[in-house]
Amino acid sequence: MTGLNTILILLGLFLAGGVYSFAKQKQPMGVVVLLGICSLFCLAAGLLRVQGLWA
Repeated sequence: MTGLNTILILLGLFLAGGVYSFAKQKQPMGVVVLLGICSLFCLAAGLLRVQGLWA
């Protein structure tokens, strides 16, 4: 794994933790959904780069 792959995956996991924390604190649903989407995009980009499917 290169540095960018690692950063994308770690950022996605960090944002996923934020989703859990914000949902537990009953923050506005828009914020939780936005963080969830960002988390999914970061994780997907990192994993696609690891698999070599995305330059």
